[in-house]
Amino acid sequence: MHIQWRKSSKSAEHDEAECLELAEYDGEILMRESDNPDVVIRTTRAKLRAFLGGAKEGEFDDLA
Repeated sequence: MHIQWRKSSKSAEHDEAECLELAEYDGEILMRESDNPDVVIRTTRAKLRAFLGGAKEGEFDDLA
């Protein structure tokens, strides 16, 4: 199984070994931490879209 992982260009501003990576595989969106790649979260595009919408509106800014 070949999965093409992607990470934000903003990761270069921080430690690239500690970033979130996303990929699409078999109709699902996968997410993992680059420093712990064996743990993969699976979700749908709709759920990711809802999360990103909230993030863009600042709903999680207090966690960063």
